[in-house]
Amino acid sequence: MYDIPRHLRSRSISFENPAGAPGAGARAASPLGVGRKGSPVRLVQPGDCVELADIEGPGTIRHIWLTTHSKQELLRGCLIRAWWDDQSHPSIEAPIGDFFGFAHGGTPAFQSCAHSVGAALGMNIWLPMPFVRRARFEIVNEASVRLPLFYQIDYTLGDGHPGDVARLHVAFQRQNPTTPTRDLEILPRREGRIRYFGTVLGVRPLDPRWWGEGEVKVWIDEDGEHPTIAGTGAEDYVGLSWGIQPNAFLYHGANWRERDDATSTGAVSMYRWHALDPIVCERSLRVSIQQIGHSPTGKAKTIDDYLSELYERADDWSCATFWYEATPSMPLQPIPNARARTRDLPVVTPPPGVPA
Repeated sequence: MYDIPRHLRSRSISFENPAGAPGAGARAASPLGVGRKGSPVRLVQPGDCVELADIEGPGTIRHIWLTTHSKQELLRGCLIRAWWDDQSHPSIEAPIGDFFGFAHGGTPAFQSCAHSVGAALGMNIWLPMPFVRRARFEIVNEASVRLPLFYQIDYTLGDGHPGDVARLHVAFQRQNPTTPTRDLEILPRREGRIRYFGTVLGVRPLDPRWWGEGEVKVWIDEDGEHPTIAGTGAEDYVGLSWGIQPNAFLYHGANWRERDDATSTGAVSMYRWHALDPIVCERSLRVSIQQIGHSPTGKAKTIDDYLSELYERADDWSCATFWYEATPSMPLQPIPNARARTRDLPVVTPPPGVPA
């Protein structure tokens, strides 16, 4: 913390300084005068798009803070997008809530190595986002209600990134319902040198029995039918066990569950970050999770008995997946439309006093 890099310049973008230019902040006036909270917020109407930043590099996004009202329709219906270095298609496209670390458009306060969200919906992302020539961010309101938008993007300029530095990518998908025996692809096959950083998973069970026996699998480089990495179950992948507990840890856990019964039919929001146990490839990478349930009979005495109680099932799954790769990169998979993203959401009750 005592190192003061001579080559870096600190910058920040908000509605008070939309270009992040030196000495250009706090020029707007309020009834209190110039520079006294003159431009803190915008109201983004349905269908409108707002540019958050257009930055000339090289540089690194260090932190993004954002807040709005706690409507689930806004947090799932509004999208954040980012482009690196003039690539024609975005490298980040995800609903606001999922981009900030939680599924289903709502969450209590929690913290991980990638995100922190306060009880009053102060949303933060801490993952570094390097770029070489240009970084551009926007928010588009695909909800049916207006979006009150407060935000701040903190970054540095002058970072000495090589041209092939890995840029942050984020993609979102939802399958409601999934297809029995067809695994959900957390990260569809990508080609090139990639670091899979992790994912935010949302599950809304459609069957009253336990849903979480599906294994995460990772195919690396020349893997064929079978993967290099194979887990043991959904709750195991997010570092929990014997169901889902409301434990939000630094690199893994569940920030929200609908019901107190860990193995009930309630919905959950959970995450796993491979910060200390990197998953990398040289040529190609694919990550999937099965949808397998367990229907105990109470008669299992052997492993074979237990395995005979497993069954294929279909549920409502979403995932926001985070990874790093250089640009130019392949286009992201198409994102579901706003109706598909927001229908059938479990109710996540906002804390008292948070505008809804």
